[in-house]
Amino acid sequence: MKSYLKIIIAIVIGVLLGSTVSFIMKNDKCDIVNELPKQEKSEGLRGVYDIDKNINEKTIDNYLDRSDVVYRDVRMLEDTATWENKGGERDLTGFVRGFEVIPYAYLTEFPKEYVDQKKSENVTGLYKGKTLFKLENGKYVANYKESMEILEYIFPKDKIIFIMCGAGGYANFTKQMLGALGWDTSKIYNVGGYWNYEGKNSISTKINGSKKCDFSKVAYHDIDFSRLTEIK
Repeated sequence: MKSYLKIIIAIVIGVLLGSTVSFIMKNDKCDIVNELPKQEKSEGLRGVYDIDKNINEKTIDNYLDRSDVVYRDVRMLEDTATWENKGGERDLTGFVRGFEVIPYAYLTEFPKEYVDQKKSENVTGLYKGKTLFKLENGKYVANYKESMEILEYIFPKDKIIFIMCGAGGYANFTKQMLGALGWDTSKIYNVGGYWNYEGKNSISTKINGSKKCDFSKVAYHDIDFSRLTEIK
């Protein structure tokens, strides 16, 4: 009788162990990701903007749907600047699948030299509204008690971060800001600009037959400054 019970127990344990191993293997397959190439700056002006040479608008389709990456597009839904004067767009007419939108313009103010540069390029009207942080003597200072909490939620430090914008400039500034506030920039990739994207994962926001856009498709991180606690 004891031998019989031992056999039954052994069978039950074997079945349970087999199911557990199978479950772990099945779920691990979803999380296995290939190692990313190390960051390498592009050449020329793209390098000045710190756009990555290996992971950018031309190759980003190969790096979507990764469990170790968060994807952020830092354009505004409706930009106030005259980007059409430089071949760009004011409205967010489309985005790469998987990217969530959080405007850089709401994170911090634009450096004066950038505003002057854009003005010389006939791009005026950059956003001047409320921001989570302000620039004081080259340092980022919180405008609200919740500023850092919001930033850490949208750009989690335990993930690799892919940042995209229109042409690469906003993405560059976002990376600089995160680095200055304690993020590991070796985990932050500037993957360039949507205006140069020609891949197969573009999601259009344009309304058929109209110049207007429908932003209901956009995963958008809205910041309601009126609900935040201002630091005076």
